[in-house]
Amino acid sequence: MELWHEITVALFLVVAGVFGLVGSFGLLKLPNEMTRLHAPTKATTLGVGGVLIASMLHQWLGSEVFSMHELIITLFLFLTAPITALFIAKMQLHQNVPREQIPPTGTGAPWAGAPEPNDGTAVKPR
Repeated sequence: MELWHEITVALFLVVAGVFGLVGSFGLLKLPNEMTRLHAPTKATTLGVGGVLIASMLHQWLGSEVFSMHELIITLFLFLTAPITALFIAKMQLHQNVPREQIPPTGTGAPWAGAPEPNDGTAVKPR
């Protein structure tokens, strides 16, 4: 295996490790469940995807055999992580959590599926 092949694979592994570390740190340090969703669905997904792409490149550049297994796993991961995050967010909203404890959306509109307050102060969706 040539030196630039090894450098390319190592670069993917280092970048993937940094994404995994940042995602894990965010999962531990972000203040509530809704913001913690971003860490595993964004950064850690890119970390695992980087490791799988590095594995695919190592197989392809080292033995000139193209392996589709890692590519299929990466695509599956990128497709399922946002759906899983959506289900976790919906579960969080549908628990008996008071509306005051749900973090704001940042858009002025309420979270979809969040219980409406009974005092008539609900924000109308756009």
